[in-house]
Formats: sequence, C-alpha cells, structure tokens
Amino acid sequence: MSHVGVGPRAVMRSVAFLTAGVLAVPALAGCSSEDPSGKPLAAQDVAAAARARVADGGTLRWAVDSVPDTLNAFQSDADATTARVAQAVLPSLYRMDERGRPVRNPDYLESAKVVETEPKQVVVYKLNQQAVWSDGREIGAADFAAQWRALSGKDTAYWTARNAGYDRIEKIERGANDLEVKVTFDRPYADWKSLFTPLYPKEVTGTPDAFNDGARRGIEVTAGPFTVKKVDTKADEVVLTGNPRWWGEPAKLDKIVLRAVPRDERVSELVAGELDLAEIDPDTAEQVARAAAPRDAGTGTPLMGPDGTPAPGSGASALPGPQGGSAARALRSWAIANGSDEEAAEEEILAREKRRKAEAKAERRRKALSGFEVRKSLEPAYTQLALNGAEGPLADERVRRAVARALDREKLAEAVLKPLGLPAEPVGSHLALSGQPAYADGSGALGEQDAKEARALLADAGWVPGGPVKKSEDGEKAAGAEKSEDDEDGKKSDGGDEGTYIVGEEGKSGEDGKDTDGKNKDDGEGGREEGEDTGGTDQESGEKHSSGKNTAQGGAPGAYAPKGTAAPAGAAAAPVAKDGKALTLRFVLPSGPGSQALRTVADRISDMLEKIGIGTEITKVPDESYFKDHVASGEYDLALYSWPASAFPATDARPIYAKPVPAADGSLNVAQNYTRVGTDQVDQLFDQAMGTLDEGKARDLLRKADSRIWAAAGSVPLYQRPQLVAARENLANAGAFGFETPVYEDMGFLKKGARGAEASASPAR
Repeated sequence: MSHVGVGPRAVMRSVAFLTAGVLAVPALAGCSSEDPSGKPLAAQDVAAAARARVADGGTLRWAVDSVPDTLNAFQSDADATTARVAQAVLPSLYRMDERGRPVRNPDYLESAKVVETEPKQVVVYKLNQQAVWSDGREIGAADFAAQWRALSGKDTAYWTARNAGYDRIEKIERGANDLEVKVTFDRPYADWKSLFTPLYPKEVTGTPDAFNDGARRGIEVTAGPFTVKKVDTKADEVVLTGNPRWWGEPAKLDKIVLRAVPRDERVSELVAGELDLAEIDPDTAEQVARAAAPRDAGTGTPLMGPDGTPAPGSGASALPGPQGGSAARALRSWAIANGSDEEAAEEEILAREKRRKAEAKAERRRKALSGFEVRKSLEPAYTQLALNGAEGPLADERVRRAVARALDREKLAEAVLKPLGLPAEPVGSHLALSGQPAYADGSGALGEQDAKEARALLADAGWVPGGPVKKSEDGEKAAGAEKSEDDEDGKKSDGGDEGTYIVGEEGKSGEDGKDTDGKNKDDGEGGREEGEDTGGTDQESGEKHSSGKNTAQGGAPGAYAPKGTAAPAGAAAAPVAKDGKALTLRFVLPSGPGSQALRTVADRISDMLEKIGIGTEITKVPDESYFKDHVASGEYDLALYSWPASAFPATDARPIYAKPVPAADGSLNVAQNYTRVGTDQVDQLFDQAMGTLDEGKARDLLRKADSRIWAAAGSVPLYQRPQLVAARENLANAGAFGFETPVYEDMGFLKKGARGAEASASPAR
C-alpha cells in the first residue's frame, strides 16, 4: 500500500517482540464455511472490446497528475505516473486481476513456483523464451541479480525507497538453462510474487550511479509493448511509442502521450479536444453526463420544458421579435412600443446579445463534451479517518475508540458514493478490499456506531459533559488542537478557502457581524460550511427540520425548554471537558478544488462528534503541504487520506501499521505509520503472515492483525474511493480500471462502424 507520492513498499524496520496484550478479538468470519472476502463492489468500466474491433494506429492523449521526477519506481520520489510508465514499458511478472489478486503474466513467465522449502525456500522462474530487451539481449538471471543487489539494503550507495522482500534473498543463480532463474531465500517469504515487478534491465540497476540517476529522465532499454520516446518537462508530457522488439500482441496505438493536467483544468482541455482520457471529479462528470442528455432529433437543441419555455442552454430566445439581421431593430421597436425608452431598449439589446453569446458558448461546450462518456468504478484504494495517537487526548485509546464509535460509516460512504450511483458500502478492513483474498470485515473488534457507548468511553477517560472550562492567560481553552500564530479569531490571516473555524461555535460572532469562519451570518446557505445545521434540510437524511437553536441574542441552545426536558434525538451533546479544558480536536484538510468530497465528509464527521460532546477545529491547508507538512509530520489530530489496496498486504501494510520505535538519535521512527498507533501483537502477526507459505494460514493471520488494528482505533476505514474517468466514446479497453492492471497493447480507438454511428463519428486519429 502507498499514499500518492510515497513509495509503495517502505524499508522494513526491525522491532522487538514483547509479550502479547490482553485485547479480546471476536471470532473471525474466516472460520466459517462462507468466504468472508466477498466480491468486488464494482467491476471495471473500460468499454472492453475484442482486438479485432480496434483500429491500428492513433495517439492516446491521457491526463496525469504530474510528469514524474524519476522513472525509477524504486526511488522515494516516484509517483503514480512513474508506475503508469513502468507498466507500459517494463516486465511485470505478475499483474492484478479483477479481484485484486496477483496472476502470472505469460508474456514474461511460463511458470514460477516454490520448488523447495527445506532447508530454505527456493523459487524457480521459467521465462518466456521470446522475452528480450529492446536492445535484443535476452531477459535473464543477470537482470534479476542486479535488481536484488540494488534493493537488498546492503549497499547504502543505492538510493532506494524500499527493500522489503529483497532483503530476504540469499542468492540468485542461473537455473538449468538461460531461461531459468533460481532464487534462494534465507528466510521464508510468503509474498515472493511481489518481487521483480517491475523488472529493470541490469543497465539501470547494475551500479549505484545508474540506479540513482540513470533512469530519472528516461529508460533506454525497455521490454514492454511500449518504449519511452521522451520525457518533456517543458511540454509537461511523457511520450511512449510502440516497441518494435515486442514479442506479444502488437500495440494497437502508435503513441501514448501522458500529459500533466491539473484536475481543475481537465474539463477545459476536454472541451478543447486536447485529451482523450482523464480522471475527473464529480462536477466534471456531471457536465459530461449532461452533455449526453436527449436532444431534439431535428435541431439538436434540448427538448422544450413542460411549460413550453426553452430548455436551459438551448439558445432559443424567450424575448419576442424576429431573428436574423433585423433582430436589433425589431427588438428596439418592440421595447419602445411596450413602454421602454431608447436607452432601456439599448440595454435590452446588449443583455440579449450577451445572453446569446453565453448560450452559444454553452452549446459549443456541450457539443465538445458530447463526444465523451463517463466510465466509473471504485478505485483500488480506501479513504480513512486517521487519529494521531502520538500525544494529546487521542493518545488515550479510550478517546480514540469514542471518536471511532461516534461515526456512522454507512452514512459517510453514502454521502460520497450514492450520488455517483456507486455501491456505498463502508470498508471493513485496513488490509484489503472486498473481493481480495485477505478481506474480512474486522470492524466488530471496535464495535458498531453507538453514541451512548462513545460517551461512556469519554467519561471513563475523564472527559465529562458540562465540566468547567478555564481560560488561561494566552486564551487557550481547548485540549488537542494547537492554535497557530497566524490564526486570529479562528481565521487564517491569508483568508480564502484556507483557515480555521470551530464546529459548534456558529453562534459566536465578532464586531463585524461575521461568524468565526469569516462569513456573514445573513448570507443564507452561502454563509455556512457544508454539512452545518441550517435549520432547513438535513444534509444526511434530506428531511426538513428546525435547527433547535435559540436565535435570541445571548440565548443558549435549549435555554427556554422546561427543566428536565430531554434533548431532541441527534442534537449536539454538552461539550465534554477535563482539567478545565474542552475537548476540541484539530481536523486538518486540504483546501484544493479536488478535495470537496473530503471536506463534505469532514463536516459530517464533525457533526457526529459534536453529538457526543467533542468539538473540532477545522483547518484547511494548501494541497501541496497537506501530507508532507501535516500528516507525515504529525501536525494534526484528525485527518482524511487514502491508501491503495495491495495484493501483498503482509509486506506492504506492515510499515503503515507497525509500532513506531525510537531511532538511534532519539527521534521516533514511524515508517509510514502516520497515526503513531501500533502494538507488538500486530507486528508479530504481520511477521508471521510474511513468513508462512501456507496461503490459508497467512490470510487468517492478516485478518487477526486487522481486528487488532481496528481495536486500537488509530485509523477508521470509511469508503472505497470513487473512480470517475472521462473517455472519448470510441476509445476501447481504457477507463476506470478498478483492480485490474491496464493492458496497454489492447487500448485503441474502435474501427469505423464497430459501434454504429458512435464509432464512425469519432474515428481513430
């Protein structure tokens, strides 16, 4: 697993095995006859087509987030585009199938199996006899050995991001012939199939200099259906062209251009015809879908509304008067005849012309987008709520568990996925997604959503409702959230979307008549954060309700209710406090345009926490600093971010959930465990799963580890991320890939007539 921008497999850390804890874990579903792994919640959506229906040639222009700083996937600054390039140009011995499982890639491997377990594990790879590098040299043991030496961790001159698995190899030898590679491990390794994917040529991995710098801006020797033609940092693109030495099914496309296009600019690039494939946000997806709405067969304009008026964006005028060159004169005469003076008539003409141009522009935009369709699935990644357990109130497991049990995860999943027409089921595992072998719902170790139990946990930890709150000399009154120096009145000095506001303090205003988030109290919906109680429509249920808040100046919620009256169901609880401080947690979020879903979820989480007496101080920060400066550095109490699913959770998830250990310099080595919550039990279970070759036993160990991760409440999985892709209608075998590894050689544009009028209207280029 990895976060975007973080190496998929971090360096393994040594830990001491201490005595097991006393945490009780419920019986796992894996003990029953029913398979708890289930099925993938959504299939891939790529407009699958047989190769015979795909035209030869053409260029696929594919939007990506960035031009990578390196094409070496094993370096720390590798990113998602690095992985995309590696999949297209380098050997992948194993690929992910539709259920997120590793499957042998026959283009490179005829077979691979464990041939010995005692005294040591030995794996023999039999390579495809046609497999050659682009310079004509056969792929062989020398390439395997060079990559092992580079990634083993023994030579620190290699700047590697990870060595997991490679550090367990004892030696690599040529097998019975040149097509066989024999790998001997010094310790058993269950995830041996994760190794040598991608496989780099020895020219890249053979020396530290070549490894560190040789593949940053290009790879001269490749072995995939495509090869790297150039990395153009000025044009912000990576250009891939067909590999003439490729022995598999020939690539249908002549060229793939991976263009770096910011998310908020992709709709404009689609309209301009500059892209064929782009991952998009829900707003852009709605625009693409709307462009495909039914049109009048004769005129191509939207159908008239039920009241006989033109549909929005139709270009038809609601004003009287003839069309054509005499329109302005006719409109002036009509306006004067109906009581307007000439100045008013001129204004009417200008307004009409402005509206006409806007409608014409909207129609051109609609026509441009009508050549695309939205392909959607669920990304092989999940979004979680991270709880920083390093210090403050969340260092107490009882408080973390209270936060977790206050959450209605089903409603949070529905808020993001239901509007998109995608399955809205909460994720039940930290280590796998539904359909993957290791998946089982382990959330029972934490317990279901229960506000009463959450309040009891808080009380047990000393946080009681209605407790006195002391104000210190510096004004600090909340535990858990530290106010930065540039915050004044709960607002960042630079304004904009970034800043801080405290949920539950909407009634407090400054002298300027604004709430603490800096918005006018009389602005209606525009003056409130999404998900805040407006006294109107409930953001979760859609039901109309009263806010229940007394609007009289100086009034307190419920101040005028008879003594002893029970609070309305779902109402905010009295804030909890301890040692004179209210429990307020700093909730850090990205502020960029593509993060609206996270902010919506955060608002709902804040509402849920408010109902058990926990306040949240929401701070929005720039996207570029969100992960590095806040999540990774531990400058947060609550945060939302995602981890990709892995076919090898024993290897890839261990650094994410391993117990942090003190480093030699006295600092805390957290690896990728940014919640700083871990246990010795979890570490032991991961190591046992990694060291057994019994797949069933390994799955059971991983499910036990997941249950203990749930119980520790360092992170709460919420929902599988949506995957929305705009694709040109005649583009086949590309789109929302889901779990499956893309098959680059099969991508292309449908032949004319392959799909009737749709295909002929947008031929391959």
